[in-house]
Amino acid sequence: MRRARFPARGAARALAFLTPLGGPARPTPAALAWFPVVGAAMGFWLGGVWWIADRFWTNAVAAAVVIAADLAVTGMLHFDGLVDSADGLLPPLDGPARRLEVMADPATGAFGVGVGAGVLLLRWASLASLAPSPALLGALWCASRLGMAHAARTVPYARPAGLASAFLGGDRGVPLAGLALAAVLAALAGGDALVGLAALALAFAGVVGLAVRRIGGFTGDVLGAAGLVGETAGLLAAAARW
Repeated sequence: MRRARFPARGAARALAFLTPLGGPARPTPAALAWFPVVGAAMGFWLGGVWWIADRFWTNAVAAAVVIAADLAVTGMLHFDGLVDSADGLLPPLDGPARRLEVMADPATGAFGVGVGAGVLLLRWASLASLAPSPALLGALWCASRLGMAHAARTVPYARPAGLASAFLGGDRGVPLAGLALAAVLAALAGGDALVGLAALALAFAGVVGLAVRRIGGFTGDVLGAAGLVGETAGLLAAAARW
């Protein structure tokens, strides 16, 4: 019976960590395998919001509704990570310890404001230029959470202790089921989604690589920042005039 309940427990903890739903739950390595599934569900839900909003408003307004819905369904967790990571990783600061200190500070600096505003603007403009597609958002949101799970399993943790340290100690392999799910959703969405996934992977790796170079590994903020930057790159690629 314990083994039968274990997958469900991991799914519940992934949902509780990535969204405000499900109540408080301490993250565990078992939750990482469910990150892509939760991401796909979030993307599909946002795609549904996008499709409905597009029936009532112009493309620009519908895109803004999706942006607001995404901030709500994530509890602004990833956006907070983006802002904190920008303040800690981008300015010229003295050493990893100082960068980690800035990232832990609740105050927001110019780098955080600028990057946060820029990412929101790029996401809005990309969505406004695309036709509503739940499969596209499902694929991109699935892939971004897949990247978070893989980074948490394979990249060193930069802090002595912290919330994301609860993910350490699990399987170090790639969540193959999540990879397959993202590929299937991208195939359903069409060729632009496949290009978007490639752009997402490059952008996600770039953020994580910068964090490894400047603070020696990842933090929860870095995972959120990489996910948001990756999704935004994927949306920009999907919206490009090829």
